[in-house]
Amino acid sequence: MKNRSDWPEWWEWELELSLHLLRRMIKRQFNEADLRIMLTDATEYKPDVEPERWLISTKWHGKPWEIIVEPDQHLRRLVIITAYMVG
Repeated sequence: MKNRSDWPEWWEWELELSLHLLRRMIKRQFNEADLRIMLTDATEYKPDVEPERWLISTKWHGKPWEIIVEPDQHLRRLVIITAYMVG
């Protein structure tokens, strides 16, 4: 796990949930509190295939999950694009 002090500054920004994420949360059976726990338990981040987005690795209920985020530099918010179980 990377030392959190080595993570980018956007990691500490206020969260903004995308409309896409809000639609998926019901289908994938998690809520905002669950998402915040997943982010707290994140183990790594790396660039996503989409420019300016990042893939966050975590676990939820013992299963691997990925969370796609996009830092909004102007508003200084971390936009959560989507979250899904891997595999």
